[in-house]
Amino acid sequence: MKKLLIVSGRSGSGKSSALHMLEDLGYYCIDNLPLSLLPDIVARLDREKNLDMLALGVDVRTPPSDLMQFEEIYQQLQKYADPEILFLNARDDVLVARFALTRRRHPLTDRYGTLSEALQAEDLLLAPIARHASLRLDTSSLNIHELQHTLSVKMGQGDRMILILQSFGYKRGVPLDADFVFDIRHLPNPHWQPDLRALTGMDKEVRDFFAGHPVVDEMYQDLFVFLEKWLPVFAEGHRNYLTVAIGCTGGQHRSVYMVNRLCDALKAQWPTQTLHRELKYWS
Repeated sequence: MKKLLIVSGRSGSGKSSALHMLEDLGYYCIDNLPLSLLPDIVARLDREKNLDMLALGVDVRTPPSDLMQFEEIYQQLQKYADPEILFLNARDDVLVARFALTRRRHPLTDRYGTLSEALQAEDLLLAPIARHASLRLDTSSLNIHELQHTLSVKMGQGDRMILILQSFGYKRGVPLDADFVFDIRHLPNPHWQPDLRALTGMDKEVRDFFAGHPVVDEMYQDLFVFLEKWLPVFAEGHRNYLTVAIGCTGGQHRSVYMVNRLCDALKAQWPTQTLHRELKYWS
């Protein structure tokens, strides 16, 4: 078996949607099996010899005793493939809003008095799985289409490590799934130029504005040197991808410019994708 993927995460974070999308990427998906059954299921499917990619959905609905034995089960799965774990997460306030919108019950509601208590208990129960996560995805600010795009970026790579450069705005929170976060709010802000406010870091007028400020180029050079030096080291650790998030206040000018410029400089050496998290908010 070439790929064995365990898909887990907090209730309401998008695990079921992720499994549907993985099917479109060619994975054979099975959801909501008790953890203790996974080694036998994987062994049987591995004997078939005609299954390349398998995704297994596991969440808090599995028996608690199974979750406590996850380390042992994880080791058993390593007999058949090098298992990866995709763990989806979202902020508590986002999860509460999603449950209110869908009117669905949290799986632990019967055991705990409030949704907040159920979410906290779920965190503890899923901790053994989350600790082994090789892929983390924060869905707090993603709709279903953005989730599909992000997942295809992170799961569609070949054997080489993929570099994901993400712009974001601090006013909407820091991405939870980033490996590195760089704050560039100290750089000159085109937002305060009336003729540039409605533009983005992709526009020539904004790029010309930054070209007139040497500190912007200094910041770019420092980020480029850091990534050029350390990306080979991270790749040697058999990582599938590395996410570098660069943030400014609104995620429209400075961070977008910096992400695009770094992408242009690094894409010849590394498979590189850009994600502009605040794209839907651009005026």
